[in-house]
Amino acid sequence: ECTTLQNVIKGLTQTIENQCNVKDENDRLKGTVHILEEKLKACEQEYKDQIEKLMIEIKNKEEDHKLQLTQLHCDTRKKFEIKEAEYREQREKKELEILELTRQMKIQNEEKQNEIIKLQIEFNAKLARVQNKTTKSFSDASVLPQSIYRRKLQHLQEEKNKEIEILRNTIRDLEQHLGKGQNLPLKRRRF
Repeated sequence: ECTTLQNVIKGLTQTIENQCNVKDENDRLKGTVHILEEKLKACEQEYKDQIEKLMIEIKNKEEDHKLQLTQLHCDTRKKFEIKEAEYREQREKKELEILELTRQMKIQNEEKQNEIIKLQIEFNAKLARVQNKTTKSFSDASVLPQSIYRRKLQHLQEEKNKEIEILRNTIRDLEQHLGKGQNLPLKRRRF
């Protein structure tokens, strides 16, 4: 009976030892779990911080991109406005040149017409004087002045036509040059 009791005590002691060992192992595992949980929390916080940092960076990049786009749009608009003003100024200058050339051509045309009229008057006056002379002197003398004045009149008309053609060509060149820079064609004036 003593041996049985000793065996029971020994078994109980072993059971208690096992329970103590299990408790120690359990405590150790709880400690490990707690450490792992702390590490997990730390990792989660680190990831959250990194994500927040990345989100801030993305937001900042988006803001920078918006600012750059706005600046680019503003710069492009300013350049376009400057070019448009330069083009408008050039067009107005060319139009003024065309108007000035037209005015000069009109003045020259009037001057030539006046000169032709003056020569015609002179010619008619001289012709009338010659006609008052005798028939013989009229037939001898009228041929020469008449042909001279006709030649002079023809020469002046040729000069006038040449100058008019030169001015028309200049105006056409200016209109073509002006037309290359704009879509709306400038109406050409007829002279």
